[in-house]
Amino acid sequence: MIVATRLFSNRGAISSLSSSTAGISKRSIYIPRVTERRAGEGGPGGRHSDAGVKVAVFGSGGFLGNYLCYNNGTNGVKTYIGNRGDEFEQRHLNPMFDLGMLRKVFYSSRDRDSMANVIGDADVVVNLIGKYYETKHLTPTPKFPYLSYEVNTTFQEANVDVPRTVAELCTEMQVDNLIHVSALAANPESKSEWARTKHEGEVAVKEAYPWATIVRPAVMFGHEDKLLNWFANAASRLPFVPLVNGGQALTQPVYVSDVADVISRIIDDPSNFEGRTVEVFGKDDFTYKELSQFVYDITGQSPTVVDLPPELMKPMARILELQGSPMLTRDLVDLWNEDNVQSRSDEEYEAIKGEDAILTLKDFGIDAVRIEKIAFEYLHRFRDGGHFELVDGGYHGKDTKG
Repeated sequence: MIVATRLFSNRGAISSLSSSTAGISKRSIYIPRVTERRAGEGGPGGRHSDAGVKVAVFGSGGFLGNYLCYNNGTNGVKTYIGNRGDEFEQRHLNPMFDLGMLRKVFYSSRDRDSMANVIGDADVVVNLIGKYYETKHLTPTPKFPYLSYEVNTTFQEANVDVPRTVAELCTEMQVDNLIHVSALAANPESKSEWARTKHEGEVAVKEAYPWATIVRPAVMFGHEDKLLNWFANAASRLPFVPLVNGGQALTQPVYVSDVADVISRIIDDPSNFEGRTVEVFGKDDFTYKELSQFVYDITGQSPTVVDLPPELMKPMARILELQGSPMLTRDLVDLWNEDNVQSRSDEEYEAIKGEDAILTLKDFGIDAVRIEKIAFEYLHRFRDGGHFELVDGGYHGKDTKG
């Protein structure tokens, strides 16, 4: 019994799944199965229940992974999460689940047996692994300067090799369903290696597990995002905010909780989505320049915004790449210089029928949350004095002078 919920907000335009078909779009091919109790299911439904589904999640510690795990825990879905470090790195996931409903398994992405241990007897496997930069580490060398900065995990490994391994294991272990999360920007012709390898990862997954469900989210926004937060952080940390080619490329951000809800609905009825592709994007598209203006209108920051061509922005990115979690990379410069929006018009999505149809939020009965509904909740912290300073007459309208 799946009832997707919101991690931070449940107000206004932010609708959640209900226990009936009310609010489900006429176009929706998804009908909540909350009226049907699964064999062996215990409890009243939702949290404190056992939905009778076991899901293995790779990449659970990431942005989207946190929201998906919250949905799983809320709906009584037993979840196995892959953990590549100390288990306490993911201790924040513990309160999301009832006792015994979360299983953490250490694995290495270069060890098939350990990855098979994560999957175990799961009914559904979800792969969320992905990085916007290639992770690096310092290694000792015999000659001066005695240290070298080496790549630890490449885009090829994170976006192609690991998904292929997961898909092959799902085939070998006869897992019922696989959900692979790619990206709306996946494109074999892109200048961005990240976008190219995202496409290659889809192809590799389909070759190894042809009935996998592919989910392609647009760039996601939310409290922990690296989109709107990036502009606010750049204004406070960098001498100026760079925009590649004036920030004229288009992007169509989607609320991270909407993406998590889509995956939760697929988990609820995975056989209905076997072999299908889902593109998840927001209602509105923006240029990066418009997004920067939107952010600074909320935060009250007044940074110097500089338009730079890629040729001048990449040397700056090369230096920032040396950070552990870089604010900017040369690959991001290429990615931000290309449009990242829905692949066709709404009418074209509607016109394609049958198994070849690409599904969207409408097919899941989800009304996309607009960016202005959420942004203030986590951007106002960048204001001087927070939101209190904007009240006339002092804090909470009281005169604090004299």
